[in-house]
Amino acid sequence: MHEPRLNHVQCLDTRGLHRMAWWEWGDAGNPRVLVCVHGLSRQGRDFDTFAQAMQGDYRVVCPDVVGRGESDRLADPMGYQIPAYVADMVTLLARLDAATLHWVGTSMGGLIGLGLAALKNSPVSKLVLNDVGPSIEPAALARIGTYLGQPARWRSLEEAADALWSISQGFGPHTREQWLALTRPMLRPDPDANDSGFVPHYDPQIALPFRAITPEAARAGEAVLWGMYDAIACPTLLLRGADSDLLNRATAQAMTQRGPRALLREFAGVGHAPMLTSPEQIAAVREFLLAA
Repeated sequence: MHEPRLNHVQCLDTRGLHRMAWWEWGDAGNPRVLVCVHGLSRQGRDFDTFAQAMQGDYRVVCPDVVGRGESDRLADPMGYQIPAYVADMVTLLARLDAATLHWVGTSMGGLIGLGLAALKNSPVSKLVLNDVGPSIEPAALARIGTYLGQPARWRSLEEAADALWSISQGFGPHTREQWLALTRPMLRPDPDANDSGFVPHYDPQIALPFRAITPEAARAGEAVLWGMYDAIACPTLLLRGADSDLLNRATAQAMTQRGPRALLREFAGVGHAPMLTSPEQIAAVREFLLAA
């Protein structure tokens, strides 16, 4: 497998500047850019399989959202929120200077894309929302809260893969080889250990603003997100795992009836969220993005 190129861009936050890393596949001179953004506790290498399938048609850019992967960690953990992530992406897009910009966002990455696509004069001309919408099921947030930011250390890649698989059943079927490939970028050598061992790749403090969300704030945020969704004008594809506990079927159906009237594709045997590693999932997104 070819390796992607690693780049960085400086972004502004409340305490100064931080570096956001982004992985790049395909011709760096291609004016057609596809940005792929990961979920809450994941990182940009989640898209390796999908990016390789798309790199003949696009310059594919897969950021590590701040606090994850090769990106810096924030001095102020309350900066780990969607509006700040949108601002970081605006900085990245200015660097990319794309003539055509398409967006694929999984879960949190979809909410960032939703926020960006809703802006006046948004450069996003096609949007793929992967298993996320303005209404998010409280049960899924509770499930994510059981592991997000919790201390973890693993002795080996295999041990880490088993532990991560135990909280990732919703991703659907993967071979052991596929899962090990998805696990490797999720790990960092344990900085506090003299021997070998691994810890999660993300800043545990991303959990602080997540845990601070009250039911009242969640309801207010949902109303804002629906307003933003209704402002989106570009063609939109909504992917849903048929067994998703985060995006329910009623919300998905509502998204086909209002705003950009998303085209809905569901995948059987998958929950939250499809990982865009299977030929069926890749083909669905590819067909939408490359259609005239």
